[in-house]
Amino acid sequence: MGTVQAKEPKADILDSDIKSKNPNLGYEDMYYKKSQQPTKAKEVANLSDVKVRVDKVHVDGLVRTKDDIVKLQVKDLFKAKNFDDVLQHTYNVRRRLESLGCFKNIDTLIDTSRGPDATPDGIEVTFTVNELRRLRGSVNTSVGTNEGSVTITTETPNMFGRGERINAQYSYGTKSNQINISAIKPFFDSRHQKVLTTSVFRTSSDFPWSGYKLSNMGFLINLALTQGKRDNITHNFQYEADVRNVTASKQAAFQVREQCGPTLKSSVRHIFSIDKRDASLFPTKGSLIELTTEFAGLGGNIGFVKNELNLQTNWTLFDYFTFQLGVQSGFLRGISNDLQINIVDQFFLGGPLSLRGFEMRGCGPQKNGNAVGGDIFWASALHLYTPLPFRPSFAEFVKLHGFINGGNLNTLALIKTGSDYDEYLKIFTDNVRCSMGCGIAMILGNIARIELNVIMPLLFSRSDILTQFQFGIGVKYL
Repeated sequence: MGTVQAKEPKADILDSDIKSKNPNLGYEDMYYKKSQQPTKAKEVANLSDVKVRVDKVHVDGLVRTKDDIVKLQVKDLFKAKNFDDVLQHTYNVRRRLESLGCFKNIDTLIDTSRGPDATPDGIEVTFTVNELRRLRGSVNTSVGTNEGSVTITTETPNMFGRGERINAQYSYGTKSNQINISAIKPFFDSRHQKVLTTSVFRTSSDFPWSGYKLSNMGFLINLALTQGKRDNITHNFQYEADVRNVTASKQAAFQVREQCGPTLKSSVRHIFSIDKRDASLFPTKGSLIELTTEFAGLGGNIGFVKNELNLQTNWTLFDYFTFQLGVQSGFLRGISNDLQINIVDQFFLGGPLSLRGFEMRGCGPQKNGNAVGGDIFWASALHLYTPLPFRPSFAEFVKLHGFINGGNLNTLALIKTGSDYDEYLKIFTDNVRCSMGCGIAMILGNIARIELNVIMPLLFSRSDILTQFQFGIGVKYL
C-alpha cells in the first residue's frame, strides 16, 4: 500500500497506508443516535456553528486500487468549513467511492485530529474499505416485460486498479436467451463520471404476437456521461452494429413473411435523460425526461431515423395519495428507398405495463392476427396510488392502484416535400384507444414492478385484441 501526503497549509492529505486507529466517534453511529435521541440533539444548537477543519483523510484497506482515483473522490472533504459540511461531504464521498465498483464494504469514522501537525479545530476522516475479489460470479433471476429468466454472471472487477472490469453474462428466459460479454472502463473527474462499455452479444427472442422469432449477433459501444450536482443528468452515446435474422412461424401473415431473412443494421444512438424522481418504481415526487434519437444507415441494408420521448411527473397529496402522469411518443422515418425498415424496428403498443386493457402488442395494425407495428405512436397514463386501507408494515411496497390511459399507433407514408402534415395530426383524433381500471401494484425485490389489474376498455378498434384482467411484471412501464 502506498502513501500520498501533503503538508500544511493545503491540508489535502490522502494516507492509504495508515492502519486503523481507535476513533472516538463513528460518523454513522453519531448520525443515527442523533436521529433516535432528539432530546440530546437539542444540546447542539446548530452543527453549522461548529467550526472544524479536515486535517487528514485516511483510506485503509487499499490493495489493488490506485491512489490517484481515490484521492480524486475524497478531495472535496477539505472544502468543509463546519461540522455540517463534514457530514454532507463524507456522505457524498462514500457514495462516490461505492460508484467506483472497486469495494464491497465501506465504513466511515470521524475523529479529532492528533499528532504534531494537528490544528485546534482539526478532525480526521477515515474510510475503511474492503476490495472486491479478483473473480466473482452469481446466479440470479432477472425480469423483463412479462418474462422471467435465470442469469449466470461472471465478473473480474477492478482489474487494473481503476475500476476496470470484464463481465460475462448468460441469460435463459421464457421467451428469450442471451449471451453478453462486456469490457467496462470508468473515467472520473471532479464534475463528470464517464463509463465506456464495449459489448459483444448474441440473442434469440420469440415474438408470438407478431408471428416471428428474432436472432441477432453484434457489438455495441456505449459512452455514458453523468453530470449534475446530484448525478441526475445522463448522456449515452452509442454505436451498434448487428446482424439480425427474422424467422416466421407457420401461421405468420404474408406481411411478416416478406420481411424474413437476415439484415444488417449499423446505427448511432443518443439517449438524454434527466431523472429527478425519488424512486424509479414507486416515485412520490420528481420528474423524468428521456429522449432517444437513433440514426441507422451507416452501412448494411437498414436505414431510418427514430425518435422516442418518455416523460413522467409525480406529486403526492396528504401523504396518502400519489398522482403520476406519464407520456410516451415515437416517430420512425425512412431515409432512403434503397434502405428498408424491418418489422423489428417498428413501434408496438399494448400490454399490462403499456396500454393496459389491450393484449401484448394488441393495439394497432394487425394482419391475420399478427401485430405488424407502426411508425408513429403516442400513449399517456394518469395513475393514483394509495396505501392499502389497513396500512401493513409493507405498505410502501404494495399499493392500491387506479388509472386511466389512452394512446394510438399507426403507419404513415414517408414525408415528402409538400406533404400535408395534417395527416400526421390525425393520430391524436382518429381511432384513439382508451381504458380505465384498478388493481394492486407492488415492488418485487426493489428491481421490478408487478401489477394485477381489472380493466374496462372504453375506446378501441375492431382489430384490437382486448382483455379485462391483466398481470404484468417488468422494469419499464407507462
